[in-house]
Amino acid sequence: MNIFTRLLSTFAISVSAVVVMPYFVIAQETPTTPQQKTTHKLCSSDAVEDLLPPLVSQKSGEPLSYLGQQGFTQNPDGAWVCYASDSRKQGRYYTLLKVQQINGKLVASSFLEGGILVEGQDNRSLDLFTMLIEKHTKTNQGNRESIRRYLESFFSLVKEAKVQPSSRGYLFDQPNSAVVIYHSVTGEKLKGTAITININSPENLASSPVS
Repeated sequence: MNIFTRLLSTFAISVSAVVVMPYFVIAQETPTTPQQKTTHKLCSSDAVEDLLPPLVSQKSGEPLSYLGQQGFTQNPDGAWVCYASDSRKQGRYYTLLKVQQINGKLVASSFLEGGILVEGQDNRSLDLFTMLIEKHTKTNQGNRESIRRYLESFFSLVKEAKVQPSSRGYLFDQPNSAVVIYHSVTGEKLKGTAITININSPENLASSPVS
């Protein structure tokens, strides 16, 4: 773990060179709670699909549409979002994971509710990040396994409070200038933190407008 901490220091770069999610989707409350559905999708441990607004019609050839098969919902702005229900308050849900193209970059965030990773969130986040890296970079299986171990260690350091929210990004894939960041997030009603990966030169994505 000490070796990894030194690596973080070695590969830290300014967050000004990358893009992060600007805010949480505002947590919402609903008057009823439907019967939970059993699935095995990446976005599935808190099934809230019956609580959510109607799905946005997917555009033909949408390069991130495979996320819909994993239980993600597409927002009007094109972002793909995984919602989680709040175990502390019936009928409330909030954004857990989010994937979006911003200025040609691929940005994916895992949001910490109250600064805490909920049960299973680290593994689900790692599965999402690994899926994006596999589909949108030129890494091979060995590279991806190494990157996953690196990100897994990063999550562990965040949980142990050995990495604090800051404006520092940590390089994990040189060819794609990909970094991981633990940063503060500010919204209209919510404030918190997120772990974000930023792939600056993604493959297999259509050009996107400035967000």
